[in-house]
Parts: sequence; structure tokens; C-alpha cells
Amino acid sequence: MAKVVSFSNQKGGVGKTTSCVNIAAQIGKKGKKVLMIDMDPQGNATSGLGLPKSKIKKTIYDVIIGKCDIEDAIIKTKFANLSVVPATIDLAGAELELYELDDNTNFTKIALDSIKDNYDYIFIDCPPSLGMLTVEALSISDGVVIPMQCEFYSLEGMSQLFNTVKKIKQLYNPDLRVVGILLTMYNGRLTLTNQVVAELKKYYEETLFKVPISRTVRISEAPGYGEPICYHDPYGKGSLEYAAVAKELMMRI
Repeated sequence: MAKVVSFSNQKGGVGKTTSCVNIAAQIGKKGKKVLMIDMDPQGNATSGLGLPKSKIKKTIYDVIIGKCDIEDAIIKTKFANLSVVPATIDLAGAELELYELDDNTNFTKIALDSIKDNYDYIFIDCPPSLGMLTVEALSISDGVVIPMQCEFYSLEGMSQLFNTVKKIKQLYNPDLRVVGILLTMYNGRLTLTNQVVAELKKYYEETLFKVPISRTVRISEAPGYGEPICYHDPYGKGSLEYAAVAKELMMRI
């Protein structure tokens, strides 16, 4: 049965979607069957896999509101062992509809349970907020990965996210745990980066992934080509770093 992992951080621009896409692709290349669910109305994970949104007929929004079965929304990508349930801007309307449901954590869980046996891993790319879509994702996850940029604003938001995880454990999902904190856009030559890392190690040293993700041009340009970094630049620094993180994640969960 698949392990379900959400990628979440309420702060935008921290490499959350980039990390979800690239780790999913790396694990797919290792021979594991991976399904990625794009739970972000921006749909960046969808376009990052080269899927034109104008041609998508069924999305995670249709699954959430009960318009279609999740099997009908799954698209096999051209990348090894990697499928996706896409998202478009329509998903923004799901926030209000989730509030109106009697049990707003139940429907997506039932949909997910129906396909868990078909995959080794299911990754959920959450929106950059702590709204209902993120609550929905965390409520059906075994664990959460927190990508974090090496800046003090990101550090300030970390305690808020940990409190959210704690509340969801209490209310909906007692088995939810933090799989790891992933440092992104890392530049070890900057004093600020080293200060943030030192502060993180005081409180979360065992939670940090061993290999941070460096800031590279190749990682930034890969989504424009609709490719994960391991296909766009397979022997580059970014690809090797994400391969190391993917390996560690598989050992952690």
C-alpha cells in the first residue's frame, strides 16, 4: 500500500512544488510507482510535468466535489513510473465547498484509499497556505515534507506549520508525522544561510534532510521545459542532490 506524503509550507516561493516534482521523478526512476496529486490551484506541478492545462479534462477538483472517480483523473506522464492527478485554477473554488461538507476530510480519503494498492508512493503538492486544501491533504497523509528556504522569514513560519501539524494530529490524523525539513535554494557561502541552518539545528537537527538543495539555474529553468531536473540535467548538481534526498526520504517513510 502506498505511503502518502504531502509537501507543505504556508510561505510561497520556497521550492515546495519544485521539490515535490523532482523527488517524485527521482523515485519513479528508481523503479517505484509514484502518483503525484497537484492540490495547488496554481497548478505549477501539473505544468512542471509538461501537461498543457488547456487540454486537461478532469482534475483533483472534480474528484473532491464527487464529479468523477480519482482513477478517471489520473494521467500517466512520459516520465518513468510517474502519474499525476492535475490541478487548474478551478481548484480555488474547492476551499469554500470543503467548508460546506459535513465531513470535509472524508471524501478525498475514500478516493485515495481506492488506488493506494496501485502505487508505492503518493505525493501531494499543497498550496502555499494553511487553508482547507492543505488541511485536506495533511489529513490523509502518512507524513509531511517541509521545504524551507534559508531565510529568517521562513524560520519564523516553521513553528506555525508545526502547530498546524499538531492540531491535525489531534483532530483528524493521529498518525501524521513530519518526515523531514528540506533546505532549498541553499548557498553555503552566505552568512545568512549559515545562521539560519545553525538556528534550525538547535531545534530540528534530526528532522533536517542531510543534503540541502542548492540554488542553481538548471533547477529554475527545468519547469519551463516541462521536465523534472533528473531528465533536464541528469548529471547536474541539482539532480544529484534531489536523488540523495529521494533516497533518504524512502528510508524515512
